[in-house]
Amino acid sequence: MLAVIQRVCSASVVIEGRTVGQINAGLLALVCAERGDTVAESDRLLAKILKCRIFSDDQGRMNRSLQDVGGGMLIISQFTLAADTSGGNRPSFTGAAAPGIGRQLYAYFVDQARRQHPDVQTGEFGADMRVHLVNDGPVTIPLRIAPLAG
Repeated sequence: MLAVIQRVCSASVVIEGRTVGQINAGLLALVCAERGDTVAESDRLLAKILKCRIFSDDQGRMNRSLQDVGGGMLIISQFTLAADTSGGNRPSFTGAAAPGIGRQLYAYFVDQARRQHPDVQTGEFGADMRVHLVNDGPVTIPLRIAPLAG
C-alpha cells in the first residue's frame, strides 16, 4: 500500500459543496491500495502512520507521533498515488488495486484507524473531492508498504 502523509495545522475535504471531513492539527493521509495488497499491508501501513514521529517535542525535534500528540487524522483514498509515468506523459494506473478491492481495503483501513485512534475523519472512496489543507512545516512524507515475501 502507498500513502503520502502531511503534517497539517488543519485539513478538510469537500464533496459537492459539503464538508464531509475536517480536522485541526494532525495528519492528512492520502492512501492507495496497490494490486496484490491485503489487510496485512493495510495493518502495517496504519501502524507506521500512527507511530511515525513527525511532530515536534519540547526541544523542537520531530520526535512525537500522531498518537503522542493526540491530533486528528483525515484519511483520503487516492488511487493516483499508484501512477506510473515511465511509459510517457500520460500516467498509467494499472498498479492500483481494482476498484472493488481498493474500496474494501480503504474501508478496512478506516475501520481499523477508528478502532485505534480517537479522531478520524474521511473523504469518500471514488468521489470527486476538494481537499483543503494547511501543511505544517511543511512536512510531507511518502510511505510504501510492500507485501511480505513468503
